[in-house]
Amino acid sequence: MKKILFLVIIVLTSSILLWKTSKSTSFQLFGEIIDRVETSEKVVALTFDDGPTRGNTARILEILGEKNVNATFFLNGKAMQDNMAETRQIVAAGHEVGNHSFSHQRMVFKSRDFVASELERTDKLIREAGFEGPIHFRPPYGKKLFVLPKYLAEKGIKSITWDVASESYGEDMQDSEGLVERTLSGVRPGSIVLMHVMFKSREGSMQAVPDIIEGLRNRGYRFVTVSEILEYGNTN
Repeated sequence: MKKILFLVIIVLTSSILLWKTSKSTSFQLFGEIIDRVETSEKVVALTFDDGPTRGNTARILEILGEKNVNATFFLNGKAMQDNMAETRQIVAAGHEVGNHSFSHQRMVFKSRDFVASELERTDKLIREAGFEGPIHFRPPYGKKLFVLPKYLAEKGIKSITWDVASESYGEDMQDSEGLVERTLSGVRPGSIVLMHVMFKSREGSMQAVPDIIEGLRNRGYRFVTVSEILEYGNTN
């Protein structure tokens, strides 16, 4: 009986550790994962996940253009395939494009062939859109375990997460003022900010972007891409 109880405890403990590892934004089993950069410089990287989509891509590009901000877009391959014109608009506007997988499935307990296909198909579309810089990767939902980190390490691909994710869910999704306040209070030098603006359900996030930009600028921050922020110091 004691042996069975011991085994149950071991299994439960291992499951909890694996779950925590899979969702951690600052640790993965292999390769390099970056949630922010350790620096005294007031620089911040604004990043947008998912899409591109028709309509909202043009809206966020207009906002960023008016504010003279370069951002990093982590795009899904399937959405890029369906909206290549919008993808090219992002590139033409001078923004950085990262890989957010092809189908946006959780990259946990997936085969190496699946992982390779998800990343390589998306990389190909990013290049077809005209982006020439380094392609960083962001795991869907931030999830990753054995195969994905090992593949990234083998290919020398950086896994980019975030240290500021202020968006709410449910009834609070349209609370743009709350999102602005949480983001401004959470950002520190070297922060990487996660946002979603590509869908109608994220209208609150879209509306918050101009105030986030102005609020951070008033605090002395400069906006850079992920690749640029990596140059500012040692990652933690």
